[in-house]
Amino acid sequence: MATNKDVNKKERHILALSGGKDSAALAVYMRDQHPELDMEYVFTDSGCELPETYEYLDRIRAVLNIDITVVKSERDFDYWLKYYKGVLPSPQNRWCTRHLKLEPFEAYIGDNVAYSYVAIRADENRKGYQDKKGTIIPKHPFVEDGIVLQDVINILTNSGLGLPGYYGWRKRSGCYFCFYQTDNEWKGLKKYHPNEFEKACFYEENHSDGRVYTWRGKNKNGYLFIRDLSEARIENELVIESGKDNKLGAILKELDFSFQNSLVSGGEY
Repeated sequence: MATNKDVNKKERHILALSGGKDSAALAVYMRDQHPELDMEYVFTDSGCELPETYEYLDRIRAVLNIDITVVKSERDFDYWLKYYKGVLPSPQNRWCTRHLKLEPFEAYIGDNVAYSYVAIRADENRKGYQDKKGTIIPKHPFVEDGIVLQDVINILTNSGLGLPGYYGWRKRSGCYFCFYQTDNEWKGLKKYHPNEFEKACFYEENHSDGRVYTWRGKNKNGYLFIRDLSEARIENELVIESGKDNKLGAILKELDFSFQNSLVSGGEY
């Protein structure tokens, strides 16, 4: 696992890349607007990322000509799953984020005071992560400068970076088994990454003590297993479906963005 690489630095500026559009756009924005900052670019690898995430990080390195430090927990997902006695992470118990994302990031920063540049946009209503020690000082350039979703798309387009390939079937970065996925996104995982889908099924179906845990929880009719999802045809409606992310879907539709096109063109649209 990577460690604090410069303990003597008085003032550190750190931009955590998630493999998603907003943090990538922030990297471009900070490079162009604040070239005087000695920025450290960091990616916290859960070990369960989508292939498109790693591809996009490589593209960021090439287009921006930057180094990205990869940090990782010393203990993997399977270790923590055993620690929690087979209980899968959920919106109510996000132990995966805590142990595989936040703790390695905090370990990398160490006890130094550091400015952390966070890609929350001006059109989002969320606060973001706050560390307990108070040594990580969040900065929100997009909020301060009024940068909204369309601006992010423009930044990525004009820089030549483009969007991550998974936006053709999924609307956010994260682990392949992310419990926030919609039913259509689970279907997308099965279609485009069948091996990862089978791994996610394995975690639902193999509990030696007979207990049941599923990524999708349960409803009044019982537990919702991802293998039981219908085989309904899926196309590029996955991120264009109605709901709170319909702004992104509308933009992608206008751009005629698709998973297949992202693979063929290297992410350009």
